[in-house]
Amino acid sequence: MVAKGNSINRTYVGAHFEKVCELPNLVGIQLDSYERFLQLEKVRQHLDADPNSGLEQVFQSTFPIESQNGEMCLHYQGYTIDYDNIKFSELECKRKGRTYSVQIKATIALELTGTGEIRQRELYFGDIPLMTERGTFIINGAERVVVSQIHRSPGVIFSDDKGVYSSRIIPYRGSWLEFEIDDKKKELIYAKVDRKKRILGTLFLRAIGLDSRNKIVNHFYKSKTVELVKEASGNNELVGAIAFSDIYSTKGGKNAPKLLRAGDELSPTFIEALVHDGIERIEIIDEQHEESLHSRVIINCLDVEDAKYTQEGNDEPTKEDVLSPIYAVLQPGEMIAIERAEKDLPDMFFSERRYDLGSVGRYKFNKKFGTDEEADDEDASTDLTVLTPQDIVNTMDFLIKVYIGEQNVDDIDHLGNRRVRSVGELLQNQLSAAFARMERIARERMNLESNQVKPQDLISNKPVVAAIKEFFGSSQLSQFMDQVNPLAELTHKRRLNALGPGGLSRDRASFEVRDVHYTHYGRMCPIETPEGPNIGLIVSLANYTRVNKHGFLESPYRKVIDGKVSKNYRYLDANDEEKFFIAQGNSVLNEDGSFQDSDIPVRRSGDYTTRPASDVKYMDVSPMQVISVAASLIPFLEHDDANRALMGSNMQRQAVPLLFPEAPFVGTGMEAKTAYDSGVLIKSKRAGVVSYVSSTRIEITVDDPEFAGEVDVYNVQKFERTNQDTCFNQKPVVFINQHVAAGEVLADGPATENGELALGRNILCGFVPWNGYNYEDAVLISERVVKEDIYTSIHIKEFSTDIRETKLGPEKLTRDIPNTSEKNLEQLDEDGIVRVGTVVRPGNILVGKVTPKSESDTTPEFKLLNSIFGEKAKEVRDTSLKVPHGTEGTVIDIQRLKRSEGDELPPGVDEMVKVLIATKRKLRQGDKMAGRHGNKGVVARVLPEEDMPYMADGTPLDVCLNPLGVPSRMNIGQLMETQLGWAANVLTQWYSSPVFQSASVETIEKKMKEANLPVTSKTTLYDGRTGVPFVNDVFCGYIYYLKLHHLVDDKMHARSTGPYSLVTQQPLGGKAQFGGQRLGEMEVWALEAYGAANTLQELLTIKSDDMNGRVKIYESIVKGEPATNAGMPEAFNVLVQEVRGLALDMSVYDSKDRQVPLTERDEELINKRNSNN
Repeated sequence: MVAKGNSINRTYVGAHFEKVCELPNLVGIQLDSYERFLQLEKVRQHLDADPNSGLEQVFQSTFPIESQNGEMCLHYQGYTIDYDNIKFSELECKRKGRTYSVQIKATIALELTGTGEIRQRELYFGDIPLMTERGTFIINGAERVVVSQIHRSPGVIFSDDKGVYSSRIIPYRGSWLEFEIDDKKKELIYAKVDRKKRILGTLFLRAIGLDSRNKIVNHFYKSKTVELVKEASGNNELVGAIAFSDIYSTKGGKNAPKLLRAGDELSPTFIEALVHDGIERIEIIDEQHEESLHSRVIINCLDVEDAKYTQEGNDEPTKEDVLSPIYAVLQPGEMIAIERAEKDLPDMFFSERRYDLGSVGRYKFNKKFGTDEEADDEDASTDLTVLTPQDIVNTMDFLIKVYIGEQNVDDIDHLGNRRVRSVGELLQNQLSAAFARMERIARERMNLESNQVKPQDLISNKPVVAAIKEFFGSSQLSQFMDQVNPLAELTHKRRLNALGPGGLSRDRASFEVRDVHYTHYGRMCPIETPEGPNIGLIVSLANYTRVNKHGFLESPYRKVIDGKVSKNYRYLDANDEEKFFIAQGNSVLNEDGSFQDSDIPVRRSGDYTTRPASDVKYMDVSPMQVISVAASLIPFLEHDDANRALMGSNMQRQAVPLLFPEAPFVGTGMEAKTAYDSGVLIKSKRAGVVSYVSSTRIEITVDDPEFAGEVDVYNVQKFERTNQDTCFNQKPVVFINQHVAAGEVLADGPATENGELALGRNILCGFVPWNGYNYEDAVLISERVVKEDIYTSIHIKEFSTDIRETKLGPEKLTRDIPNTSEKNLEQLDEDGIVRVGTVVRPGNILVGKVTPKSESDTTPEFKLLNSIFGEKAKEVRDTSLKVPHGTEGTVIDIQRLKRSEGDELPPGVDEMVKVLIATKRKLRQGDKMAGRHGNKGVVARVLPEEDMPYMADGTPLDVCLNPLGVPSRMNIGQLMETQLGWAANVLTQWYSSPVFQSASVETIEKKMKEANLPVTSKTTLYDGRTGVPFVNDVFCGYIYYLKLHHLVDDKMHARSTGPYSLVTQQPLGGKAQFGGQRLGEMEVWALEAYGAANTLQELLTIKSDDMNGRVKIYESIVKGEPATNAGMPEAFNVLVQEVRGLALDMSVYDSKDRQVPLTERDEELINKRNSNN
């Protein structure tokens, strides 16, 4: 719950709705997952950590480690986290480029079994990054987020692909096992291990322990006992029946011969033999008992076994008959050893060392095959994490039922079959592999070590340290945090990614995987996803979603008891939800909680229908639970087309924090919660009274008598740089002697106002064309917006340089830079570093630095100078750090890191200097702007205030938008927002209009009347230049408009001369390389069409890769002489060399039949030939 303090008082204008369920902590998915992994609280309080979770589980599964000869054994006795000795604070880590981490130590005991001696040590296992309160990690000075991955759940899945029915048992770790029945061929069931060749199903069953026909038939069929009649004709109805078990003769005692095998069909001859033997009753398969028994799939397999794998004279295949064909598939080309094969196959699925279903896989098995009746008791029977023969029988039995139509196939896109792996589990998987390597190293060392060995001699932490570094530094799921604004941060932490290790690849992902599925309702947002190749693969969690302990997404629902909606709610996962009729969150209720209507709109599975109240078992807790945080910040979302809503929710994340942020007049009520959970605000830890406030520090004297006199100190961050170069600045919102509650907001962060998210500004807008300047989504802006810094933002760039130790001596920081005028050095201090507060422009020196040059000139004069002046006479190169092109601003901070002062720097670097430059960016032509409804545009012109269209009272508009941008885009929400915003501005109110409970048209009209504004929001506008009214009335009002991160200052680029490519000698491309503009194939066609031969020639030669021509044209421009003819482009030379590389000698001759040298080697050969002649 957000503690109310100086927050904006919003008037609720939406439909009536009873709130029963508070929104959870929006970054809880990150915090909870990492807490389950580290179990920090338990470890700090010296309690036993849960052995089935996180780091403790990794230790427990690795230890004990026993040597091969059994003489030594390493035991694990618990780990500790050195939480009190964290080297650097979060802010120090950011500034010094360090990782915010903590040491992990574990107590390991070495037991020498021969003597019983135990040697115990606490060993260091590495530094593990700590999660900040905001759900982020600081790795090498940069904030990162580990994105949760959504992947296919371990367990069993049944599918049908064009008549081939198959089941896949997907483990968490280990071999895949598949079974399939092909409809087009004979009814047979086959097994496949790791997608290799097929193995007959009954052979596979024999290999895992069902080694007789009797056992196989008994596991798949039910029996009934029938009486045999003495007269042969009385047993006719038994012809065609199948024996349930082996039938032995009544004569012969223990050695009685077998008359009939289980699975054999009864023929008249067999029946006669049984009657003749004196057998009175037999057990046969009960085919009437249930439909699945009509399928003779298993019997058919037994028949094929007889024909192909059973040797003559045997009733059943021998071990060798069974294992030979299986081993030939699993290990092709290898000689079969029966003893090894007999052990290997069961080990693949039944050994904990080689196979792991995980508790999730076991939970899915239990759910599927009904072995866990108590669905709510999720702890039941999930400890067994390997397969059992019964699991395999159940899977085959269920597949047969799917084949005959008694059961349905599974939907792999159903959220019951997809689960979320959050940061804790992802890191646990990485560490499990590292600990396995560590275990292998320990066993190898045990074989070599003597009796004097200690635990630290056997355990190597290198694999663990490397795994942690790799996971946080280079994993696809460990991402540089999107930190443009607080919403971007929050959304990044709530993102679900289907890509990454063990996930999908964007090239192979089908349309079905990307599409919206009915189980996404209340779990994953159907709106917020990127446009482009990742659409549908990267999604966001819905507002109320939580991840249960098995990784499945759950959504809360209010319970409906006897037709009355209670205030209690229950979280359901996608599978549980399938069984119930669920009413929507805005169903109209009476005061006693009963439904007003007799027929209620409900949903069940993917169907939407109406049902009587008695059938309804649950109801949505909120209409907002369907969508994500970003989408729920769009007012009147239900009036927008989904495509535009998608753009709106994505573009809000790109809004730049402004110098003077302003909360929206028309909000959704989510603004405060979003800002509160994003982590950019400062919140009070304990209640108390504000005793000191400044721009950098807040002190609160604690209320609690138990801690009387204690003072909580909060440091306010000022002008810090974010990952995206925006400005992170906090401002106190409390005053001295103010009483604050625990959790109350003390300071605003970037893009927040009074504890609410404030991404843009409310500006007066009219939907009117103006001289074509808002054609095709262009935006016309008033100069007032620029003058009053309404959309001004601050951007901070960091530039750094290293002072290295070179082979010729160390580099130096100095003001004494060769060939540089004193004017260029006046802003540098005595060390050659620019002073804080200096205004710098492109080319200005930030850090003066010189690098030693090799002494090529050793003339007597130089020797004399060297002996007189010593070091100063040595040649140096200017390698100073300068302001790059396109950057200007004010130096706001200098950071110096020195190896001599204990700072960690890369090898060979003695010192590092960082310079932070802040730039104030006013709104200008070319900047991208957008509303919250996907209504984006580029500023085409900044018009003087007096020329803007104005209202009857003389108020000029701030922005003119094109009215044609609305009907075809179908985002009508922007009009309703604009209309209600006008009323809000006049009445000085702030409104809350939640998504799917928005203010009705009648409510908006009522507010417009209250404000004495036109009900339609249309008013007469006058042309600012002529004073003549426009022909038609124009729709006006206050719209919430954002400035996006796509700023023209970052994109504008021009080059005169600059770097060239080494091979082709053509200018490089792109702003980052200070490249040129490419004249491509189609541009050449255009110039050819105009016959612009000279322009074309100079563009393709001297302006590109004619090296000699470049030099000559430069000379002729300097001297004022006419331009010389173009020479040979380097691209042609490259082509000639490639042809020569194909062993074809190509030479070039001029008009006088003289060879033109292309390379120095060519020139040598020509000169040699000429001298010989």
